[in-house]
Amino acid sequence: MSARPLAFAVGGLTKTFDSLTAVDDVSFVVPAGSVAALVGPHGAGKTTVLRMLLGLLTPTSGTASVGGPGSGVRARQRAVGAMLTPRGLHPARRVFDQLRVYAAAAGVSDARVEELLALVRLTDVAGERIGGLTEGMRTRLALAVALLGEPPLLVLDDPATGLDIGETAWLNDHLRGHARRGGTVLLTSRTLSTVLPIADELIVMDRGRVAYQGSPARLRRSHPDRLLVKASSPIALATTLAAQGFTDAVMRPDGRLAIAEASLTQLESAASAARVQLTEVTPEHIHPDQVLAALTHTGPTAPAYPAPPAAAGYGPPR
Repeated sequence: MSARPLAFAVGGLTKTFDSLTAVDDVSFVVPAGSVAALVGPHGAGKTTVLRMLLGLLTPTSGTASVGGPGSGVRARQRAVGAMLTPRGLHPARRVFDQLRVYAAAAGVSDARVEELLALVRLTDVAGERIGGLTEGMRTRLALAVALLGEPPLLVLDDPATGLDIGETAWLNDHLRGHARRGGTVLLTSRTLSTVLPIADELIVMDRGRVAYQGSPARLRRSHPDRLLVKASSPIALATTLAAQGFTDAVMRPDGRLAIAEASLTQLESAASAARVQLTEVTPEHIHPDQVLAALTHTGPTAPAYPAPPAAAGYGPPR
């Protein structure tokens, strides 16, 4: 079976602004029909990567292409719907009129505008001014703009910003459905927990560099949930567990044994075989954002790129 064609390809991508290196030697590919997530704290360089992919910034070095290497600007204009930060929404304009402006630029009918208002659940506020909308509503309106031309490729910067749990679930369903229909999504997020339900591939960025790249499953295996165990002889218990195939057991400074991949029943069986008494067993569940914090520097950082004017959030999809 032949490999899937590439929707996005980034190679050795670097961007500097004066003395600030916002993106440093970043490489990744996103196959068509998948969802990939650029994840990292504010200032990690995620939005700068998206802007270079879209041709809004020129790389200092390296390549960023849409539709695979060599596809160029025409493919990008034809195939991509984008939502960046800032959103590029005029606060004094009414919701319906905002969509109509971009629809006219994209050669899309008003019927498509009505369809998208219903899709993003903004029909009831179509006549309201954008400045009075909640953050979640503005995010959904910006998503509607990105979807106007029914593009196969979506580039979405923090698409869950301001959404509640129900709206996030709807967004995830929509994006997964888009991928199942052959479309491709490249999105960003400041949290791992937000993207784990939908991402096929993770690119974790920290201070402009890639800190992790791979599947969510592989990341989870490297940061598993554990059982924290106090025992009469931790060393004897660890030795028996290793003989039974449970080799990921770490002695914590407080004397507890942290054991991965073993169930409570398997732990009790090993303790019985080792003639070790268990005095305390506590589950330790690792939250995805604890994993992100371990991979990145989450303290305050400078913005990864000079902030553009608000109206330059994105161009109309074509």
